[in-house]
Amino acid sequence: MARSGVQYEDVQRAIHTLMSRGDTPSVQRIREVLGTGSFTTISEHLRLWRIERDENRDQPPSQELPEALQTLTLELWRQAQEVATESLALYRQEADQRVTTALEASQESERRAEDAGQRESAIADHLAKAQSRLEEQSATLASCQAERDALADREAKALQRVQQLNKELTRLQERNEALGTQHQEELAARDADYQSRLQQEEQRNEAAEARLMSLLDDVRQERQNADKQHGTRQAQLEARNESLDKQLQEQRMQLADYRQREREASWELEQRKEQDRERKREQERIEHRLEEKDEEIETLKKRLLETQARLANAPLPPFIY
Repeated sequence: MARSGVQYEDVQRAIHTLMSRGDTPSVQRIREVLGTGSFTTISEHLRLWRIERDENRDQPPSQELPEALQTLTLELWRQAQEVATESLALYRQEADQRVTTALEASQESERRAEDAGQRESAIADHLAKAQSRLEEQSATLASCQAERDALADREAKALQRVQQLNKELTRLQERNEALGTQHQEELAARDADYQSRLQQEEQRNEAAEARLMSLLDDVRQERQNADKQHGTRQAQLEARNESLDKQLQEQRMQLADYRQREREASWELEQRKEQDRERKREQERIEHRLEEKDEEIETLKKRLLETQARLANAPLPPFIY
């Protein structure tokens, strides 16, 4: 409810005063004319005045004027109505045209934004697939590296085994030479002993020649047996040496095979690294394209915002009282 301090008639007179000056009535201006009154009361009276004005807009002026003046007033009122109607239609047509243009520009911007979104989605899918392939290649590369490390470990063990076999072969050769030297010394010592005993037997008694001959035969037989034993041991040592040589040759062949496989793994690793570098370059190119698309999207967004701002700030047709 309006307060009793400012009446509706006071607000109506203030409105007429403002309109006679060419000013648009408002709560603040009415209060300035009256010099008093609350904003709520003035706002309520202004609302009632606007309702009455809208209801009486199309009604002709009062009939209390003289007939000639009434005729002139009615003619002026009719002409003013026609001019207002034409102006309103023109303003509406212009506003509709501007709204249509703005809507078309907005739809074009939305279409471009949608196209950019689709292209961005396609590029994102392509990037995801490239990332997946890169991860698969990385896993393969890790597997190759693990296999290379395993081959290197096996090669180290094989080298260690070869070294052990070489040491064993050297030890066996030294032992064989020592046994041969010992056997020669034993044979020399036995020959010397046999010769001494033979001379003693010859000097002692010719009658013991038969016995000496028998002993000599025994010694010769023992020497032949010892030679046979030495030959058997020598053959065994040679056979063992041949076996060790074969094992050594096999180890060397395995080592050569391991080295060949390591070279192949190294070559394949280099190929994988080159592929990884190519994929990184491709990923950088895709990221650069994405950045360009982001900039294009940002530009489209700015243009859309500018279009919306121009549409919001488009001038409306003036209000006709």
